[in-house]
Amino acid sequence: MSTVSINIRTESDIKAQAQQIFETLGLDMTTAINLFLRQTVRERDLPFVLSAKPASAKKSRPLAYGRGSMKGRMWISDDFDAPLDDFKEHME
Repeated sequence: MSTVSINIRTESDIKAQAQQIFETLGLDMTTAINLFLRQTVRERDLPFVLSAKPASAKKSRPLAYGRGSMKGRMWISDDFDAPLDDFKEHME
């Protein structure tokens, strides 16, 4: 598949902030823009919701976490199974 170049104009501070975010995700600008374009084609729509409301006025939506996305952020306490231990003798 052949590739083409795209030239875009944006504010320098927006570009710098976006690059910083992409770097923390292990992406460069080209990869991030290609992800946006591919997701747009895949969904046949914008991959985000547009709204005229200011960000502060929006209701918080629950985050959609993919499988394994909470790895390292969640843990199970050592006594997680303790309530079940009380019923083991009744279940045998």
